[in-house]
Amino acid sequence: MLKTIDRIIQFVKYAGVSARQFDISIGAANGYTLRMKKNNASVGSDVIENILKVYPELNVEWLITGVGSMLKKDGKELILDYDSLPKSKQSEIEQLIEKKIRERQEQELKRLLKEVTAEIEKKQKEIS
Repeated sequence: MLKTIDRIIQFVKYAGVSARQFDISIGAANGYTLRMKKNNASVGSDVIENILKVYPELNVEWLITGVGSMLKKDGKELILDYDSLPKSKQSEIEQLIEKKIRERQEQELKRLLKEVTAEIEKKQKEIS
């Protein structure tokens, strides 16, 4: 029997977005959707609310029970690109990107510091 997470995965495939893009769009942690699928876990009502806010064309009855069609009869066009997302979601995505950039910069600085420290130690040994 299919669960809500299985139908979410169906919708993600239908929408043509990656699971990561979908997670970002609904404000979930990176890897949330695939982790829930892997664990065959139940999806919380707060996540379902976020999904329906971002993807209002999705039929809530189908999402929860599997009854009916995936999309509402008067479904709107799918929100697939950044510019079409609500400003609040765009802001969340920008914040996530900035956070990832800072993390990568910090990692790179630590790596460079180790390299420079190793070179200094090597030079000091050569001098001694």
